[in-house]
Amino acid sequence: MNKAGLLWKVIKRLSFDKVLYGFIGWLLIASVIIMAAEPGITNFGDALWYTFVASTSIGFGDIVTVTFAGRLITVITTIYEIVIVAMFSGVVVSYYLEIVHRREQEELMRFMDKMEHLTELSPEELKQIEDKVRALK
Repeated sequence: MNKAGLLWKVIKRLSFDKVLYGFIGWLLIASVIIMAAEPGITNFGDALWYTFVASTSIGFGDIVTVTFAGRLITVITTIYEIVIVAMFSGVVVSYYLEIVHRREQEELMRFMDKMEHLTELSPEELKQIEDKVRALK
């Protein structure tokens, strides 16, 4: 399994995919609300751009909200994004731990395979095993 596939597997196992889909849905809904509430935002593309910029906390300033509803949607979008980023760091840590765990499992399986075929190993391979065992002490 490639690393992107493993990351997606971790994302799905932690149900973070639902959070991402929810965030994308929120951006679309917030864009519609912003477009309806703000007099300076007249098309969906500009509204979507504004909600994306607000969600990334960049705030270019090329489009601004002036109504209470627009500002409230902006605050909610920004807080939602902060929560998403915080959760994503947990996903990345889980991904890293999954990779480490898989490597440990593979190493253990190789070691166990050598143990099962101990009589067939060369003196060099036996010496490597001995060195590994001493390093673990």
